Amino acid sequence: MFCFFFKPFGLQNYTFFLKYESFFEKKFVLQDFFCIFAPKMKKNEQFYRYLYAWYAENRRVLPWRETTDPYCIWVSEIILQQTRVQQGIDYYLRFIDRFPTVDDLARATEDEVLRMWQGLGYYSRARNLHKGARYITEERKHLQSPEWFPAGYDELRRIPGVGDYTAGAIASFAYNLPYPAPDGNVYRVLARLNDDETPFDTTEGKKRFRKQDCDLLDQTQPRLFNSALMELGALVCTHPTPDCEVCPVSDYCLGLKHNTAALLPVRKSRPVVRDRYFCYTIYLNGDKTLIRQRTEKDIWHHLWEFPLEEVEAFPERETPLLGEFTHQLSHQRIHARFYIEKVPELPPVPLTYAVKLSELDDYALSRLTLKALDLISESVSRVLF
Repeated sequence: MFCFFFKPFGLQNYTFFLKYESFFEKKFVLQDFFCIFAPKMKKNEQFYRYLYAWYAENRRVLPWRETTDPYCIWVSEIILQQTRVQQGIDYYLRFIDRFPTVDDLARATEDEVLRMWQGLGYYSRARNLHKGARYITEERKHLQSPEWFPAGYDELRRIPGVGDYTAGAIASFAYNLPYPAPDGNVYRVLARLNDDETPFDTTEGKKRFRKQDCDLLDQTQPRLFNSALMELGALVCTHPTPDCEVCPVSDYCLGLKHNTAALLPVRKSRPVVRDRYFCYTIYLNGDKTLIRQRTEKDIWHHLWEFPLEEVEAFPERETPLLGEFTHQLSHQRIHARFYIEKVPELPPVPLTYAVKLSELDDYALSRLTLKALDLISESVSRVLF
């Protein structure tokens, strides 16, 4: 058995006594000790210095990083949920151009908001953003303060659709308040830093990683810390393989030292994907067609599409087939066929409305409908005329 006394740097008032059954175990656990406790000692400052120096040289210029306007940051955070940054930039700029203030967003109709969101998917995000804007404007009236915007974490959490992550992001990025903002990139960094195989997308995992983020958070510069940690996850500590050789904080990483970084983070088992089969019929009478709004509580709620019949399997049809698509959602796989039919008069299909093809830009359309419209512009003359 080996016994070992030592005084770690920064903790001279404490003496640690460790005993091991083997010399190999001593080396392994001492290594773990410095990796686990270094961020909690004075070396935390060194961790920050390394991280911030890297961030200063490598940070991307993103429009929402150039502002501390809480409304703009809120919009960006909602857009970036389930959306890649490069795609999100264009949507963010268009959205802010169309709705430059929270009052502009609150005054808009839901259809206008959904149309600006068209193509991003997960439309409940847009509906909650719209509800949140109306909540804020109502609070402004109640408080008789036309410029009021939630400034504290608890106030931000009361906005419809704003959870722990979004509230922490707005609080830190807009107001520089010391709250963590653990997104997917941060979960990945923390799981590897701590060699933690707890599934991050479970209730236990979220609580665990949020605590780790709180423990590591730079209380004096939370805006900078959260931005830098997110950027590290986006550019270096990437999925599935991190670039450990260029990581500025690799000395602190248990995942690297234990050769487990590429295995982390762990995700819980995915649910079984459900297959659905959609048959759309595009009726054309000159420049007019029929569309319907999805009012049932299902995917693409309140979006517009062509008349639809959902079937167990695709039937044989004599109607010309315009195109066929497969659209992957998180828990569903949509198989869609679009049939096109020229008619002397639009049929009385229940719950549909007659519109001109040129007017479809005024409606918030599902992504599948947008794909079909692209095919119509390319193929309708060839198929019908």
